[in-house]
Amino acid sequence: MKLNAASLNDKSAWAAAGIKLPQYDVNAVAKKTAESPMWLHFGAGNIFRGFIGSIQQRLLNQGLCDRGIIAADTFDYEIIDKIYKPFDNLTLNVSLNPDGSTDCEVLGSVVGALKADCTDPAEMAEFKRIFASPSLRMISFTITEKGYAIKNTSGELLPIVVADIENGPDSARHAMSFVAAMLLHRFKTCGAPLAVVSMDNCSHNGEKLKSSVVTVAQAWVEKGFAPKEFLDYLESSASFPWSMIDKITPRPAKSVEEKLASLGVEDMSPIITQKNTYIAPFVNAERPEYLVIEDDFPNGRPPLEKAGVYMTDRDTVNKAERMKVTTCLNPLHTALAVYGCLLGYTLICDEMKDPDLVKLVKKLGYEEGLPVVTDPGIISPKAFIDEVVNERLPNPFMPDAPQRIATDTSQKVGIRFGETIKSYAAMGRAGELTAIPLAIAGWLRYLLAVDDNLEPIEVSSDPLKDELQQMLRGIEIGRPETVGDKLRPVLQNARIFGSDLVAAGLYEKTRGYFAELIEGKGAVRRTVGKG
Repeated sequence: MKLNAASLNDKSAWAAAGIKLPQYDVNAVAKKTAESPMWLHFGAGNIFRGFIGSIQQRLLNQGLCDRGIIAADTFDYEIIDKIYKPFDNLTLNVSLNPDGSTDCEVLGSVVGALKADCTDPAEMAEFKRIFASPSLRMISFTITEKGYAIKNTSGELLPIVVADIENGPDSARHAMSFVAAMLLHRFKTCGAPLAVVSMDNCSHNGEKLKSSVVTVAQAWVEKGFAPKEFLDYLESSASFPWSMIDKITPRPAKSVEEKLASLGVEDMSPIITQKNTYIAPFVNAERPEYLVIEDDFPNGRPPLEKAGVYMTDRDTVNKAERMKVTTCLNPLHTALAVYGCLLGYTLICDEMKDPDLVKLVKKLGYEEGLPVVTDPGIISPKAFIDEVVNERLPNPFMPDAPQRIATDTSQKVGIRFGETIKSYAAMGRAGELTAIPLAIAGWLRYLLAVDDNLEPIEVSSDPLKDELQQMLRGIEIGRPETVGDKLRPVLQNARIFGSDLVAAGLYEKTRGYFAELIEGKGAVRRTVGKG
């Protein structure tokens, strides 16, 4: 069997393999979507395909919706060319259960795929047609937190954004500039309202999205590329709901590829794009999933609550996000990521067999996090962290790698650790923290690109990697005295940590842990073991 539209007609073959098919007419949905687009999503990667795509599939299967999602990518066009187009936009979704079983389903809810390339006239014409359609109710995003960043750590606009502002909407290349350009086109054409929904794993994601879009829009108004009424439109007719998302969606696993091959599914091999995206025609992911969205959709929306989405108010979203990102999952993940890389692990689940690392994450979550957690009311923080520690992270059939989780850590530590630090600082108790300073020291030790056996390792991609490594230059493993005061400017940087950690009273403790971590071979293990 091949994953394409024609193969869906052979229902008996898919059934024999135990793979579910869409319970609706995929072609009819695609035709209806093309005529009257409802939902466009930016960020065509795995969490979109395996989570957001499955949400819409449930609505289509139940007959609660008659249109699918159009995917768009702003960063890696190879995904569209090699994963979407050859497979007729279908995805084979594989849920990895803790008991070792899998559930497989062909998702047909994504019915189009576009490249946000301002140099491609055909693609741009289609984008403009979609944004000019009054039927468009929402655009959403899973472009990672760095996708919203239009400024560097010094607060200056990135060169690409400066160029977008100077060159105008027709030449927009940065994701935020591109979205601003499309919203300007909508304002000039149908003028209909629209929900602009970040579904990325970052704090106050809707606020970040709005700030970046409005910053570009204001600059275009000042340059004469847009009328001032466009800003009124963004304020009155475009909503930017906040959301909280949670589902671990790792890189494609060899074991899953082999299982699909044994079931008779052909051509499932993953690819690594030139931009280092790991992706396959299938998505493998854990079963637990959470999506909480502020219910602010000025042009209507699909009945997302019928597919398991929590639709609520902004305050509840904020509480759910704070619970997960600052306490119950993400801080644990980041600590496991950096220490896993240093200690030679390649799977998160294997790290959860390491008593030293389990002790560290439990201290992070239960002892330092839960006392200051924000309870959203709709999800129990204690039950959530219990599920994370006892089921999700140890799941041996979740092939998630610390190397993947360590990506873009500089963009994450301010939320994952910084918010808890702020809570303790407000109580005058920041000095009591030990697991968080140890986790931060581990990240800085990881940036030295040498593991605990003093072998070189590749540091995962991060927009601040070069800058931070330069700041740590001159520190030598085996010579703790070389640390000197080199960590001070890093730990003082509120743009990274959300606050000045020196002023918070965490400098000496973090520096002390770091000095221990670089004492020599095996120092990482000894330091974590003492923690």
